[in-house]
Amino acid sequence: MLQFGKVSCSSGIPNSGMSEGDSAGESIHGKTSVVGAFFTRVGQVYQSWLDKSTPFHLGRWGGTLLLTAIYMIRVYILQGWYIVTYALGIYHLNLFIAFLSPKVDPSMLDEDEGPSLPTKQNEEFRPFIRRLPEFKFWHSATKGIVIAMICTFFEAFNVPVFWPILVMYFIMLFCITMKRQIKHMVKYRYLPFTHGKRTYKGKDETGKPFAS
Repeated sequence: MLQFGKVSCSSGIPNSGMSEGDSAGESIHGKTSVVGAFFTRVGQVYQSWLDKSTPFHLGRWGGTLLLTAIYMIRVYILQGWYIVTYALGIYHLNLFIAFLSPKVDPSMLDEDEGPSLPTKQNEEFRPFIRRLPEFKFWHSATKGIVIAMICTFFEAFNVPVFWPILVMYFIMLFCITMKRQIKHMVKYRYLPFTHGKRTYKGKDETGKPFAS
């Protein structure tokens, strides 16, 4: 009985070990939360800059064209990474086709159901709803260029290939894809651009608004 009492009295030692483990776990979780908060803050700042750049169409696309020129100059100087450039071109071609395509395929709609696409015969204003909006098109295209630029810093992506074959194949693929897209536009009689919207500039002498 005395020995049991001694053991029970000394049982407080493991409790101190458990408290040390809990404090270590809390410190690890604290570091994890700090890292998570950092990346969350970075994402918020990045999204804020994206939101601010939304109305500046020319500035955004001008920066993308400048970045594309820098990438092409780098590839020309290095004389390599043609596979990466070819993959970038195919990716941009897919984005461009999605940009020209309607959000809802007209072949899946009945003539009397669903919104119609803007055509030259439509007198009222009908906006063209794209499958890939302009801002997402720009954002995805810019990200693709940045990723391709990063790939040029790694020799593993520099696969030796005869680049004129890739150029000819890309031109052929571009012509076939655009021909199919134009046939689709002619078949369903739509234009991939919004036009015909009336803009009101003011009022005439009688007080009635007039359109331009």
